[in-house]
Amino acid sequence: MKITVPPALAGRVVRPGSPEYRLLRSTYTRVHSPAAVIVVRTPEEVRAALSVVHDTGLPLAVRSGGHSLSGRSSNDGGIVIDLSGLPRVDVVDRAARLVRIEAGARWGRVARTLAEHGLALSSGDHGNVGVGGLATAGGIGWLVRKFGLTIDRLRAAEVVLADGTITTLDAERDPELFWGLRGAGGTLAIVTAFVFEAVEITRVAVAQLQIEVSDARSSLVAWDEYLRTASRELTATMTLFGGRRGTAIAQLTAVYAGDDPPTASRVFRPLGDLGPVRDSTAQLMPYRALVPVAHEHPNVGQQDSFVRNGFVDKLDDEVERRVFGLAATPGLLVQIRALGGAIGDVDEDATAFAHRHQSAMIVGAVWGAGNVVTLDESIAPLARRFTGAYVNFDADGDRAIADLAFPPATRRRLADLKQRVDPHGLFPGYSV
Repeated sequence: MKITVPPALAGRVVRPGSPEYRLLRSTYTRVHSPAAVIVVRTPEEVRAALSVVHDTGLPLAVRSGGHSLSGRSSNDGGIVIDLSGLPRVDVVDRAARLVRIEAGARWGRVARTLAEHGLALSSGDHGNVGVGGLATAGGIGWLVRKFGLTIDRLRAAEVVLADGTITTLDAERDPELFWGLRGAGGTLAIVTAFVFEAVEITRVAVAQLQIEVSDARSSLVAWDEYLRTASRELTATMTLFGGRRGTAIAQLTAVYAGDDPPTASRVFRPLGDLGPVRDSTAQLMPYRALVPVAHEHPNVGQQDSFVRNGFVDKLDDEVERRVFGLAATPGLLVQIRALGGAIGDVDEDATAFAHRHQSAMIVGAVWGAGNVVTLDESIAPLARRFTGAYVNFDADGDRAIADLAFPPATRRRLADLKQRVDPHGLFPGYSV
């Protein structure tokens, strides 16, 4: 199909055969072949790019950084609107801690810029992740138990709607759409810039532990019981590697949101009681070192991974057995991420991210499309205990994950909102 480009996009369209196409066609996890990638620099160029999508009728994908585990930030044969030309990070009001971040920025750049002002934002856990994809879906990062989800710090958003309208939203200007952007924004509009209220933090304490865990010791139950009552300054993840059924090697990363080493040490200490410790380190570091600019790289489909996830209300004996069973599956990796803390300070109906009471997120991952069936079959017994899910940690974005991620009342509200702002389904996303 011939794609006619309006004058406003002259020089902004990358097609197959262009030297830049190899670096723009794909995501972190998938190799794709879009008909064109439009690299935009302004909201007006986003509007012009949407006119191309309207005129051609081709499928649309919107990309902020391309780190998408689902691969939804590119496509085959369609149009990709690439927001990497919108990378600015500005502190607009230091006294109020308000920062304006364009959707194409990467979190490593955000952390570095904010650190110069003694500020930070809890974001993803990798500096290469784009701001837009994370800040419209949730944001479960290294400071989440202390400061909440990334969306919980959002105060305003500059967006382009499906009909080309450019507008700014907040709690007073279209509060319903502002509600939807915080958790399901990718299916409602294109956000070009965010205004966040950052937090005062410069350094964090980080512990890394390698521990032998087992259900005989109730290691995972003990982990959950501790994290549910621990200081909010503590956020932690546990990654399980292989082992026999009922045992595994756990790699723990624990972050204490503060720069008091004695207190951090006391908070970290119970984690070492989960099982025999093989190795451990702890250090004080700038927050920007957790999500460094050095993480940045082109996304060329190099990480052929597929993931599933779900939230659990608590890790009891039954969930623990099923997690160990999942970890025993050859070629499958399991991660447990602590939730709770400040996440639960926000009412469940205050944002489209409605799951606020669960204690942990469990993620299963495999490499290679041929192993997806194994992943789904292995996680099925555990999935019966899932009471929610995170859309950014799922490989497909099918109806099943939408039903889990958005409770019925949230889905109905999103469906009404979708009908108002995008009645023709221009923006792809989860079926709500």
